[in-house]
Amino acid sequence: MVPVGEYLSSVYEPEMDFVDGELENRNVGEKDHSKLQARLIKLLPDGFAVFPEVRIQVSPTRFRVPDVCVYLAEPEEQVFTSAPFVVIEILSPEDRMSRMQRKIEDYWRMGCPNVWILDPWRRKAYRYDGNAMIEALEALTTDDSRLRLGLNAIFPEGR
Repeated sequence: MVPVGEYLSSVYEPEMDFVDGELENRNVGEKDHSKLQARLIKLLPDGFAVFPEVRIQVSPTRFRVPDVCVYLAEPEEQVFTSAPFVVIEILSPEDRMSRMQRKIEDYWRMGCPNVWILDPWRRKAYRYDGNAMIEALEALTTDDSRLRLGLNAIFPEGR
């Protein structure tokens, strides 16, 4: 068991999630994962506050580090406690859906209205609606249509 204060004062390479006193590895580091993360950041239009791999406190005993999170305005704190407008998780080959489901449920419970999951190997994208992951067929769109990313831009031919 790791105390919250120790987690917050430590630096992990790569960054780790903190769930009820336990550290959870995040599957990152593959080229395709990194390229997709960089592409997403470039695709997001000006006017949004975009952060890759930043700690978000989703509950008093849980901190998650999404691949990309989007805010309508930049939060003041160093470790974010307010819900992002969009959270984007990029799957790695080693990711288990049960673990990813817990992560996306944490984002949803904290009040994030738009949770997107991308699978770069299958070239598929999903949005979470609070009950299930729904495959996006042409684009990922926020619940209020402020943000739309076409799948052709997210997954261009030839990667």
